[in-house]
Amino acid sequence: MEIIYAAVIGAGLGVLLRYVLPGRETYGVALLPALAGIATLAVWVGMLWLGFTFDSVWIWLASLGAAAVVAAVVAVVVSRRRIAADAHALHVLSGGKA
Repeated sequence: MEIIYAAVIGAGLGVLLRYVLPGRETYGVALLPALAGIATLAVWVGMLWLGFTFDSVWIWLASLGAAAVVAAVVAVVVSRRRIAADAHALHVLSGGKA
């Protein structure tokens, strides 16, 4: 049951980071919450297989920390690449005038 709580909190971190980090206009609304939830679940299950229990503080810190890190990295990388790709496309489509 706690895995559901962890996944919802991880997705909530993704939503929070979407509105805190710059460049949110370059990717979709559900990208960061979905990836943060997936990262939370993957780390949670991995730590369960390693023998951690749901009431351990380490499983919560690691899974929610992974959600925050994944969401932040994806937000920065996607926004930078999208801005660069848009600038390149504008340059090509304008014939080098913009």
